[in-house]
Amino acid sequence: MTKPFRIIDTGVREGRANIAFDAALIEERQADRVPDTIRFLRFPPTALIGRHQDLSREINLGFCKSNNVGTVRRITGGGAIYLDEGQLGWELVFHRSSLGVAALPDLAREICNAAARGFQELGVDAKFRPRNDIEVDGRKISGTGGFFDGDVLIYQGTVLVDMNAQQMVSALNIPQSKLAKRELDSAAQRVVTLKELLGDGVPDIETIKQALIKGFSDGLGISAEPGEITENEEVLANRFFIEEIGTDEFVAEIDNPGDDNEVLAGTHTGPGGTIDTFLKLDGPTKRVLQRALISGDFFVTPPRIVFDLEAHLAGTRIDEIDDEIDNFFANNDIDMLSVSPDDFKTAIANAMQEAVGDV
Repeated sequence: MTKPFRIIDTGVREGRANIAFDAALIEERQADRVPDTIRFLRFPPTALIGRHQDLSREINLGFCKSNNVGTVRRITGGGAIYLDEGQLGWELVFHRSSLGVAALPDLAREICNAAARGFQELGVDAKFRPRNDIEVDGRKISGTGGFFDGDVLIYQGTVLVDMNAQQMVSALNIPQSKLAKRELDSAAQRVVTLKELLGDGVPDIETIKQALIKGFSDGLGISAEPGEITENEEVLANRFFIEEIGTDEFVAEIDNPGDDNEVLAGTHTGPGGTIDTFLKLDGPTKRVLQRALISGDFFVTPPRIVFDLEAHLAGTRIDEIDDEIDNFFANNDIDMLSVSPDDFKTAIANAMQEAVGDV
């Protein structure tokens, strides 16, 4: 019998500080200084982008600055989201062996089904929709995502309790293609809140937390007990905030990579999300890949692997890129959520289309 999951609630914290605590929690779990954990968290008005996304493409920076909406880059993959005090965040941080399930897609399914059971405790007919959403009648009430760091998984989600839909639409640059795919006029139609579903009967935050805990306990076959945040977690979180996650440089690490006229840009959308590639060619005949930048809302584990792939491809002849991508994925321990090496090859090939006739 595994030890109970610790339950902690870190309350409302500034967005970058919330993400810095994620990094600290992962490190402390890896060192076995804290047990498997269920964490609840909340944000002031915040626009969050995924680890590999293009800042200016995903967020309306002018609106956010004028309206005191924080801008944050997560350490997990996935797409841009808007959060405020009207949403409850949840996450599970645990050892790979704890649930007896090893693959990221399988874990995503199990955790999302368990979270859906939690919503059902509240009288909401929620269901898991692959690859990583929880929906009610086709509208998203919770988006999720996560990654392995070594043998520790962090898997996160949200509960849309109530929200300022206009603020969300204004803070995020939501592609029309995403809305058209679902025949929606606006992003606000894509999501649904507990407030809309339950009206005046919407439960308080504590009741929602207890429903989710029951869903996770029953659905995953675990036990969970309230615990304490450790001093070392706070110290580490502060260090990660100061040194990296809280800095503007980290948030803007990927920002308008296609602005350079010599950069080729391509995109590909598949079951695992959208992959955007930005390529610069070198050599007298432009047949060598000088550098590649890969962005998008996909999930890979560990997230660092994308930067390793970019480095691996530098200096590759363009007619050898597909083989090098296959070699890279074959020789590295990588988990992917509904995305494949072929998706990366297609995104790069689409960028190369710009070079036809020039090489």
